[in-house]
Amino acid sequence: MASTTGSIATFGIAIAGLSAMGASSSQTATAIALMLFGYGVLSIGLSYWLKMPVSIVWSTPGAAFLATSAGLGLDFNTAVGAFIVSSLLVVLTGAWPALGRVIRKIPPQISAAMLAGVIFPFVVATVHSAVDFPLLIMPTVIVWLTLNRFLPLWASPVAIITGFVLISRSEAVGEIEVASFWPDFQIVSPVFDVAAILAIGVPLYLITMASQNLPGLAIMGSLGYKLPTSRVFITTGLGSAITGFFGGFGLNLAAITAALNADESAAKDPNRRWLAAAWGGVVYILFAIFAAGFAAFVLAVPTELLLALAGLALLNTFAGAIRTAVSDDQTRLAGVVTLVIGAAGVTILGVGGAFWALVAGIIIWSIRKR
Repeated sequence: MASTTGSIATFGIAIAGLSAMGASSSQTATAIALMLFGYGVLSIGLSYWLKMPVSIVWSTPGAAFLATSAGLGLDFNTAVGAFIVSSLLVVLTGAWPALGRVIRKIPPQISAAMLAGVIFPFVVATVHSAVDFPLLIMPTVIVWLTLNRFLPLWASPVAIITGFVLISRSEAVGEIEVASFWPDFQIVSPVFDVAAILAIGVPLYLITMASQNLPGLAIMGSLGYKLPTSRVFITTGLGSAITGFFGGFGLNLAAITAALNADESAAKDPNRRWLAAAWGGVVYILFAIFAAGFAAFVLAVPTELLLALAGLALLNTFAGAIRTAVSDDQTRLAGVVTLVIGAAGVTILGVGGAFWALVAGIIIWSIRKR
């Protein structure tokens, strides 16, 4: 249950990411509903098929990356084209093992530094909003700090829900417009633009692999479940591509949720733990029903408050990424440069900072290892 609540608490980041990519409120609601439905169907289907607790989610760091890429000025059709390419790269990773080996050759310190750079603006936004809206943000921070001491798994979910409750009762929320209970489910015609693919598609793929898929495989392996990588990547990549035509930005292996559903807290018998992930999928499908209303509420929340709550949710992820980025003397400089360029949010030749941060980090690492 903690994992499901946590996912609900990060919807705001996903909605902020879609909004930054130019999605309308209707397109945002459609994308969220279908990604939740995809969560559920793939979690149930893969868990039943493999008889393993396979948990599927969207990439919260990936959504954060999208939210920080608003300065690219893309229209949603172009962003959707990049989403689909990112999903097809996951399919290719499953179908062509050599690509997976190439991705694994990128030092984890550089991937983590790119992730930290993407998340940095959110973490800073929490500080700014705590100063500008102390009565709304400071109680949320206190709840987060307290639960981190006693119930760390519940810290982010409960704190962010607390934040949303406080914000909903304040005058900060604008007019909530819900056109209908059900999203429109209109297909978005993708536009495949090379600059957008480099700026959004490739970094989104790398962030998803580095922060979700590869850690998810490692966590499952540590708990005794050796997932068939090819089948999982092909299935989730194709599922992502399908939701991409409706604005979805990706479905991938869970990391923290996987740990919760695959250890003995889910079931004493390892052969029955797949039921925990499958029932989690049922809950996600139920949540999909209320996606339009929730999206309308989040879109009415001021951006700075939404970013503040997102920053709180991502703080542990940021801390972990920083730790990994500077963990090795040989890659420390490359990691720091990657982080700085990623956090700067520069755009060169229409391509965003995450891509250039990765390129710079790999170049410095390649030079220093010779």
